[in-house]
Amino acid sequence: MKILAFESTAKAASVALCEDDRLIAQSFQNSGLTHSTTLMPMADAMLEHCGVPLSEVDCFAVAEGPGSFTGLRIGISTVKGLAWGMEKPCAGVSTLEAMAWDLAHMDAVLVCCMDARRKQVYNALFRAHNGTLERLTEDRAISLEELCDELSRIEEPKITVGDGAHLCTAECEARGIAVTQAPPHLLHQSAWGVARGAVERIKTGTLVSGEALTANYLRLSQAERERLEREKATKN
Repeated sequence: MKILAFESTAKAASVALCEDDRLIAQSFQNSGLTHSTTLMPMADAMLEHCGVPLSEVDCFAVAEGPGSFTGLRIGISTVKGLAWGMEKPCAGVSTLEAMAWDLAHMDAVLVCCMDARRKQVYNALFRAHNGTLERLTEDRAISLEELCDELSRIEEPKITVGDGAHLCTAECEARGIAVTQAPPHLLHQSAWGVARGAVERIKTGTLVSGEALTANYLRLSQAERERLEREKATKN
């Protein structure tokens, strides 16, 4: 099954074309341009260079969150439009799971982290073994203090990954907790990781329609939080 995957949850954007779990091509861009102007042109050029028309894609996959609210909406909207218009199935894959797939060949507990500000990270823990992943926690917004307390009780080797990895690594080192940070080329999520997560959904029969695809923000946006705080202050 040919999978076209999109990753747009952070500053960089990437697209990947896979045949089941075999990577055919991947394109990555971190130019500072908005994803709305880069994502589809990257996909179109990649498909053209591979000689694969869009009509031959069997499934569309996208990182469903957490991540940048704007980036998430662009990626989700792109895939919803493609899947709905072409009547093809799609897969929403956790951003944190997607970054874990890049390190699935390591025998370790993967500490997937994205900077959520306010001394928090978006986080999930996975156990990687022989190319497979076992999810240990749900995706969550957690304080660095709570996360490090949890990691201090895990005796297995631990690898931090994601744009919040440096925050977690520094906090752990300050507490004397042994962790290793993923190498630069594997540090961030990729469209291939999204495609690999989609393979699991194909196996379990949990693909969805474009209409049913939704984002997982994990928490309210800053604007929404500020609005609720103002309303609360007004009532008091």
